Amino acid sequence: DARALVDGLTEAGGAWCADAGSWSVAECLDHLATANRVYLAAMQPPAARALRDRRQRRGPAQPGLVGGWFVRFLEPPVNAGFKTKAPRAIRPRTAPALGDAITAFLASQHDVRTFLRTYAGIDLTGVRFPNPFIRGVRFSLATGLHVIAAHERRHLWQAWRVRQAAERPSTSESKGQ
Repeated sequence: DARALVDGLTEAGGAWCADAGSWSVAECLDHLATANRVYLAAMQPPAARALRDRRQRRGPAQPGLVGGWFVRFLEPPVNAGFKTKAPRAIRPRTAPALGDAITAFLASQHDVRTFLRTYAGIDLTGVRFPNPFIRGVRFSLATGLHVIAAHERRHLWQAWRVRQAAERPSTSESKGQ
């Protein structure tokens, strides 16, 4: 849970990074908030058309073969051999404040829940949207929702690991706590 992740964490603790190439807890949350906004913005127009055209849901909202592979790829724990860089559009801001990052992430969660409530009755498996990060790739809305959830699990897992590393006695001295 994201609230538990930041509970009792200071701004300095939320900004702590293990090394120059890694992200802080605040950066993980900022990245997720931005990614959720971008994904939902791509999913919204096709979902609204499907609702308008009364494209009814016919079964479970499961990803297809390729979408399922992509979702599994995103799930934690992260395989060190398959790490990728975040697309530029969703890289975290430089040194976001922890309070701002958790607020933005929780707002994005609200937006995801609103999307789910609004479009739960449409054909999430049959309606497709253009992946905002991979040119020429289209996913079903069901895949998009599974991607959002798996991506969140991945980076919340990462953020918990960062917090645990920051709280180890040998690292807390170096971060000024």
